[in-house]
Amino acid sequence: MTSVPSKLYSDDVSLVVVLLDTNPFFWTASSSLPFSQFLSHVMAFVNSILLLNQLNQVVVIASGYNTCDYIYDSSSDASQLGLENGKMPSLYSNLLQKLEDFMIKDEKLGKEQSQRAIKSSLLSGSMSMALCYIQRVFRSGPFHPQPRILCLQGSPDGPEQYVAVMNAIFSAQRSMVPIDSCYVGAHNSAFLQQASYITGGVYVKPQHLDGLFQYLTTVFATDLHSRSFIQLPRPAGVDFRASCFCHKTTIDMGYICSVCLSIFCNHHKKCSTCGSVFGQAQSDTSSASDLKRKAPET
Repeated sequence: MTSVPSKLYSDDVSLVVVLLDTNPFFWTASSSLPFSQFLSHVMAFVNSILLLNQLNQVVVIASGYNTCDYIYDSSSDASQLGLENGKMPSLYSNLLQKLEDFMIKDEKLGKEQSQRAIKSSLLSGSMSMALCYIQRVFRSGPFHPQPRILCLQGSPDGPEQYVAVMNAIFSAQRSMVPIDSCYVGAHNSAFLQQASYITGGVYVKPQHLDGLFQYLTTVFATDLHSRSFIQLPRPAGVDFRASCFCHKTTIDMGYICSVCLSIFCNHHKKCSTCGSVFGQAQSDTSSASDLKRKAPET
């Protein structure tokens, strides 16, 4: 995949937008990797990115189960390598403080909306925020580093987010922004597999979570220019299954509206998305791979 040209910085200068999964439903049930240990690996990785090149930029977006928000931006923290009160580098103190505030806010929203609490993280929202930030960088002037998105996810996919996630993936593809994925959950993530495959990113599911920092630095710390010279891991397979629009469940076979390309698990006389009326012969039955190729962008 061709990276976005940079007119000022050299090819090894990167803008890394990290999407950090903070879903308490996942981390409370996770026994292999405590959230505190996961966070220590991530902060060490963020620090290593900043140390690789003084022009590198890192943005961290927390993804909860009700909301998502920016919790760190190296470009707005001029004293990131300094000390606060002679105790802790401000990179850690600022990030931890904003992360704590965010998790309190996310928990409060969860109590207010407990009747429709979602066990999956708001991946679609954090992806959209990352792309918006990158677009602001693009439009701020002709000079910018090479942008990429890194998803650090553990929560399972939320089928109800299928359309929003796919729209974000296609937007990243058009903007030539690779989406890297590091999934620490029990099973593979179809969303992240498709995101990395479509945008030309790297998908990794670490086998030994105790060495997460090693995975992050050896695979995801490399800039886009250097990736053409090294051998990066390739996924054994990609799950192209889609989610139906009627029940928000993952399906292997489904019906496609020939007008708006909406996906349904059962045949309908009328499309609930665009209102088109069609008979049995007017809707296509497609396999999982066909659904991927016909994925809607609504």
